[in-house]
Amino acid sequence: MLGIKNFRLALRLSAILVIMLVVLLSLLFYLLDLQFSYKSRILMIFLFFFFFIFSVFLIHYRIERFIQNKIKNIYKDLSPSGVSMSQQIIQSDMEVLRQSLRKFADDQKLEIESLKEKENYRKEFIGNISHELKTPIFTIQGYVLTLLEGAIKNKNVREKYLKRTAKGVERLIYIVKDLDLITQFESGIKTIDRSNFDIKQLIENVFDLLEMQAIKNKISIGFDREYQKSFQVFADEERIQQVLTNLIVNSLKYGVKNGKTEVSLEEINEQKILVRISDNGEGVAEEHLPRLFERFYRVDKSGNRKAGGSGLGLAIVKHIIEAHQEKLLVESTPKVGSEFSFTLQRASVEINSIQD
Repeated sequence: MLGIKNFRLALRLSAILVIMLVVLLSLLFYLLDLQFSYKSRILMIFLFFFFFIFSVFLIHYRIERFIQNKIKNIYKDLSPSGVSMSQQIIQSDMEVLRQSLRKFADDQKLEIESLKEKENYRKEFIGNISHELKTPIFTIQGYVLTLLEGAIKNKNVREKYLKRTAKGVERLIYIVKDLDLITQFESGIKTIDRSNFDIKQLIENVFDLLEMQAIKNKISIGFDREYQKSFQVFADEERIQQVLTNLIVNSLKYGVKNGKTEVSLEEINEQKILVRISDNGEGVAEEHLPRLFERFYRVDKSGNRKAGGSGLGLAIVKHIIEAHQEKLLVESTPKVGSEFSFTLQRASVEINSIQD
């Protein structure tokens, strides 16, 4: 399209040049009172026509070179550092160039928005981790200073404060271990050790481990119904137990008095088993769901963390399930409850593939 426009422009300019040349020569011959024969006039017309054709191609060539040089400079200014011009396709069509520049501008806008979002996330993460760490640190500091100021001489106070200090240290270790685990998953250092096991039996073991906490919180835990058969899966048993523990503890932490937490199992197809953990607790607003699995993300912006914890439980769940290359879903309604679900590979799939 641009080539046709350039050629038309060259025709117009060449025509103007020829007309000007004819007018000037005619005026000159008139002033000098020169006369030409018929053959001379035919020759002049031929020369004018040749000049017209030559000027058309010359002007068109110069216009094309001028525009391409300008476009090359634009691409040079916009191209990433270290990328040579020979690696790029120089577009001479203005419409294509316009689209390319618009795409470049849109990409830059998205990149800037992504950088701003990451910067906001970084600031929020630093604020959250500082909040999680300063609570046990200041607690430890307070007890230690009290002991140093003379309370250490009182046996009862000394023993009580040392126990509380030990709890603060345990909480710090808990946070650091969880952070280290997430970092190992993100960097690929932590691997998944898969084996065949019964997920139903594993869930029952988790119920036994959390029975006392459930009684303390006055929340019942169990299956949604009685399952007669076993559900064999192929996964990392230790990590899946951690997933189940974190999800059930989370439901107990934010459950309601005399509430319930139920786990259900469903065979989706010959390859996958779906595990659901549902409760009738406080629930979470829809606006918080996309960020629910972020490290230290708090639905309660007041900064109060109910029933302790490192604030990394759901983030660990997300990384473990992703390491298994499985899906993790959450549905929640405020004042109604929440449901977390994830898929696992059935053991029969792996057994069949090995036999084949």
